[in-house]
Amino acid sequence: MNKNDLISSVADSSGLSRSDATKAVEGVFDAITGALKSGDEVRLVGFGTFSVAKRKASTGRNPRTGEPMEIKASTQPKFKAGKGLKDAVN
Repeated sequence: MNKNDLISSVADSSGLSRSDATKAVEGVFDAITGALKSGDEVRLVGFGTFSVAKRKASTGRNPRTGEPMEIKASTQPKFKAGKGLKDAVN
């Protein structure tokens, strides 16, 4: 399922028009992105938790040449599925 499929599914299940469903889906994505940018965590009970993890700088190897290279520190978004989502999938 891609973003357009998600918007169509939201419009069908909620009775919203396609343009209203697009605004709703975009609004949810923007809210989650904004919270993660500010370092907050987004908990959706029964669905899962979006969070941010910091990765330290490390030394890796170039797979082609085998020479060592520095990997910069970075911030990575993470998602941990909640019990309700796990139970629905299994």
